[in-house]
Amino acid sequence: MKTVVITGATGVLGNMVAKTFAGMGHNIALLDRDKTKLDFLTRDLNLPTERLYSQVIDLLDRSAVRDSAEAVASKFGGVHALIHLVGGWTGGVTIPEASADDFESMLNQHAWTTFHLLQSFAPRIAASKWGRVMIVSMPVTVKPSAKMALYAAAKSAQESLVLTLAEEYKDSGLTANVIHVKSIDVKGEGKGTSPAEIVSAMTYLFSDEAGKVNGARIPLY
Repeated sequence: MKTVVITGATGVLGNMVAKTFAGMGHNIALLDRDKTKLDFLTRDLNLPTERLYSQVIDLLDRSAVRDSAEAVASKFGGVHALIHLVGGWTGGVTIPEASADDFESMLNQHAWTTFHLLQSFAPRIAASKWGRVMIVSMPVTVKPSAKMALYAAAKSAQESLVLTLAEEYKDSGLTANVIHVKSIDVKGEGKGTSPAEIVSAMTYLFSDEAGKVNGARIPLY
């Protein structure tokens, strides 16, 4: 049994991730800012209290994230994985048309939340001698598209943090990878990558067989 920390678990993808890893028998730690949705998910998971940690948190609050990492490690005796799913999308305008506030929002959602989480959780994951860090991103970070500069820049910063972490901890048993999708087909319309396909990739990355997959951008589209 391992301990999996999931952020942004109250969305469609996050719900499936939480339910899948809970179903695999792992301890689950849920970090989210929406109390109502978080409460609903914790009830839906129906896990015994000794296997579940749930916290309403602002991931921009560095001290709160640090305290959360300590609480999760204390409850479960360690941390083995971080699946970071927080972050939205702002785009549709050119760089001259974009607002500084929107750019700051993108950096906050993607780069700063990731920075705080990695600072607090990565050392604890590495201490377990076996660990996984995963995020979901888009290939726009590799090949920028018009009118997506704010999102692409913020996600590029996020990816750089994760891929650098892969190098910094490559000898510790911790792997860090990025799953690339062009869009997430949450409505089941056959367009983009389905949540089930993303979760399937995550369960593979979580396996011992994927221990040498590290610092990769995995195209799932």
